[in-house]
Amino acid sequence: MKITISSRRTFLSILGPGAAAAGDWPQHLGPARNGFYPDADFNWSGGGLQTVWTREVGAGFAAPSAAGGKLLVFHRLASNEVIEALDAKTGKTLWKSEYSTTYRDDFGFDEGPRGAPCVADGRVYTYGAEGTLTATDVATGKRLWQRNAMKDFHSPKGYFGAVCAPVTFENKVLVGVGGSHGGGIVAFDSGDGKTAWQALNDEAGYSSPVIAPLNGQPRAVFFTRAGLAVLDPRDGKVHAQMRWRSRSAASVNAATPLISGNQIFLTASYGTGAVLLDMSSGQPKEIWSGDDSLSAHYATPVLKDGYLYGYHGRQETGAELRCVEWKSGKVKWTNDKFGAGSILLVRNRILMVRENGQIVLAEATPAAFKGVATHRSIEGTIRAYPAIANGMLYVRNATNQLAALRP
Repeated sequence: MKITISSRRTFLSILGPGAAAAGDWPQHLGPARNGFYPDADFNWSGGGLQTVWTREVGAGFAAPSAAGGKLLVFHRLASNEVIEALDAKTGKTLWKSEYSTTYRDDFGFDEGPRGAPCVADGRVYTYGAEGTLTATDVATGKRLWQRNAMKDFHSPKGYFGAVCAPVTFENKVLVGVGGSHGGGIVAFDSGDGKTAWQALNDEAGYSSPVIAPLNGQPRAVFFTRAGLAVLDPRDGKVHAQMRWRSRSAASVNAATPLISGNQIFLTASYGTGAVLLDMSSGQPKEIWSGDDSLSAHYATPVLKDGYLYGYHGRQETGAELRCVEWKSGKVKWTNDKFGAGSILLVRNRILMVRENGQIVLAEATPAAFKGVATHRSIEGTIRAYPAIANGMLYVRNATNQLAALRP
């Protein structure tokens, strides 16, 4: 599928009045949750990037979000989870709202929040590491409501706490809570936080959901710990399920589903592999699958003109950068010297932020890997996803630094 600005608008029309304005990056993986930035204001074609500002932030892997001139940062300071609004141009604090947290990571990793804020209709929704869902007024920082979702729906802690980035549809906020007794996926009323509907018993994975049209109808697509779940975001009716997970208990499903037309792409590591599914009949029909095409550990691939670009293999053992044909799973090229990182699509080019802090711009072409520009950003390991908004790139490292860069 060739992604264009017109197709972006068609997609966003399904999402209603809370959809993003041009130049914003209001949620996980951008305006349409597919890693695609369509605007021409980030025009980097060579040379270095200029650092506009840097500042200290707290703990966490949550990507920033940007809307209406504000950069929304979700992080942990001491024993509080904090949602903070910054002036996107200067990095100065406009407001902050916080609440206490007792989250402790069982493996000694970062104890801050993991999921990106979601901005819609004048509110920002955050989901903390121990499952606290909060709605905050974007203009003032006033807390509007809060739910301890994992406690309310009896969800286990999991390996790394709660990771799901909330998604909105009409007057609902959808989260993969992972609770038993029908609380696997829950929709909350965006006005008061009350439960609108709940469905399934799937444990939560580390993937975040997508709202997308399938067969002309809006669908909520989740990649839970068990596998695929497709629901009606209006009432929670389950339209399709398919198991897709590793046989190993010590495994995660982390990459966000990608949707093109009536097809869904899922990818995971731990021997699970990738699968492309045709949903034209309403039920998943496999087009291809395998563990030797594009098995992503954490980072979600991007899709451009019928080709996937993403990381194949385990993050800790050195992932490879690959281009894979969408319709067949055929590997077109591999760059085995890349290591892990994240990847976005900026108009017709791919932008990668490597874990070692290097930013790489390359052509989105199946012919071969063709680098365009590189830049060394802030020092330290970068595992949080970046954000692009209004001509600025925002990156956050694992040693509590946040930087804004531009061409």
